[in-house]
Amino acid sequence: MNDDAPVPDYTLRQVPALRPLHWLQSGWQDFMGHPGPSLMYGLLVTLAGWAIVTLAAPHAELFTSVVSGFVLIAPLIAAGIYELTRQREAGEPASFINSVKSLKRNASSIADFGVVLVLAGILWERVAAVMFALSYGGDMGSVTDFVSDVFFSGNYWGVVIAWLLSGAVLASVVFSITVIGMPMVIDRNADVVTAMITSVKAVFLNLPAMAVWALIIVGLTGLGMALALVGLVVVMPLLGHATWCAYKDLVVPIELND
Repeated sequence: MNDDAPVPDYTLRQVPALRPLHWLQSGWQDFMGHPGPSLMYGLLVTLAGWAIVTLAAPHAELFTSVVSGFVLIAPLIAAGIYELTRQREAGEPASFINSVKSLKRNASSIADFGVVLVLAGILWERVAAVMFALSYGGDMGSVTDFVSDVFFSGNYWGVVIAWLLSGAVLASVVFSITVIGMPMVIDRNADVVTAMITSVKAVFLNLPAMAVWALIIVGLTGLGMALALVGLVVVMPLLGHATWCAYKDLVVPIELND
């Protein structure tokens, strides 16, 4: 055992399965504490989503890129939302501009997270593209025609199920490394490896609660996307603030005594 290894000044807490309902309530309170800056981040997600969909709409081959794009955008933009709440808790001026500027102190770790997310997204996009290319025999045309034919015709259930399963695996990995990892980077300026390991440990320690939280995230995000992405203006910052509350609830500082 290496006696020189750093000793963590925090411990992980185990919570009941329905604890995410408390996180959501606390996240809403944080959201209402600074709605203007929060909505700016939600608007960024929505505008980015519209841009991705608009660019990809005429090209069915970009369908998987559209979906994986959302997987990449959300955790990175959420970093600004975490910073908003951190500033508010620290008694610092909390604004959209200040939160963006303050991210510079964590720029290296955020960039490392970005690389991990990009690689994960590219991996899923390539796997999905190969699956659809090998299984879909029609003229791909536009994204609308492709989605209608593949997902609603009933002729490609095998590839659809395989695509959903691969996406579920990727989403689970991204969720596990970022749900606590990204807030920890913002709060403690932790390195990305420590943050990801801590996040995974917290998820496994609280599997029932984290499963509920993942379902809430999927449900609210799906609702926001179903409303022509406009719902994401509120949903994304709400989930960001609630995730910060989850981090604070699960990662408990240790009071070190002399």
